[in-house]
Amino acid sequence: MTTASDPFVIGVDSGGSGLRVALGTVGTEHPVSTTVGAEPVRTGPAGIDAGHMLEQLLPAARKLLEQAGPRATVAAVTIGAAGMATLGGQLRAELPAALAEALAVRRVALAADAVTAYAGALGQRAGAVVAGGTGMIALGTDLTTWRRADGWGHLLGDSGGGAWIGRAGLDAAMRAHDGRAGGSPALLARLRTLFGPAPDLPGLLYPRTDRPALLASFAPEVAACAAEDEVAAGILREAAVHVAEAAAAVCPPAAGVGDGRYEVALTGGLFRLGDPLVRPLREELARQVPHARVVPAAGDPLHGSLTIARALALSELRLPAHPALLFVPEVT
Repeated sequence: MTTASDPFVIGVDSGGSGLRVALGTVGTEHPVSTTVGAEPVRTGPAGIDAGHMLEQLLPAARKLLEQAGPRATVAAVTIGAAGMATLGGQLRAELPAALAEALAVRRVALAADAVTAYAGALGQRAGAVVAGGTGMIALGTDLTTWRRADGWGHLLGDSGGGAWIGRAGLDAAMRAHDGRAGGSPALLARLRTLFGPAPDLPGLLYPRTDRPALLASFAPEVAACAAEDEVAAGILREAAVHVAEAAAAVCPPAAGVGDGRYEVALTGGLFRLGDPLVRPLREELARQVPHARVVPAAGDPLHGSLTIARALALSELRLPAHPALLFVPEVT
């Protein structure tokens, strides 16, 4: 149980589905309360829009603090955001001072969503996390440096992610429509059910600004066909190879981690495709990183933001700082 005098921490998870804000305490793992913003934070020519984030974050934070009590104070804030590594320049330049002024907080961390996913899944232990959804990224650390693999978007990578699986499934469907080798009549039937006549698909897909999400929407259809369709099953086996390759690329050297064994966690909606993907993925992980132990993720990226904020508040942050992945400025 908390009291109004307990020091609080704030964790933020900003992504394509919106802004989530959680209030926790320094001494407990679980959030006291949470709230969700009305819309995703905008991205413009200068990257993620710091002003738009503050417009949503500050009222939400103040509301949570008011609910906590009149003497509630904030010891640390962690903001995790999709795109932070490449589009977070404005956030890093403006948010620390703005949060210090608005919330009287001096301990702030700005993190890529892959880092908060890592912290949510494994806490501050050495290992690796594969975050899979529409895209796919792997992140690992020996608590000295970070290693990243993939997460380069659906045109340059995200191999094995939801958009990759969906695109491969639609390719197999179109092959069946044409009568080319490698086609899947089962996936063609699914395409027609979801999108209509196959020749109409390019006109539906190419003008869309949310092409990765549309491609990923077909991934569950691939998984649904896998039990009885070898083409679909083969797509998921290939996806498993790609995901395991990314995990292997970021796993810390076995000799540098305790007894030489460490954990690999899988987190994100991609793995809700279930056994058709997860079973071959576990087999690939056992082959490619035999010294790793696959474990379930302990929590999600919002949980990870709170984990980092608590560690900051207690001066116990062990995850390595990085100018783009985990930025911990000195706030005066």
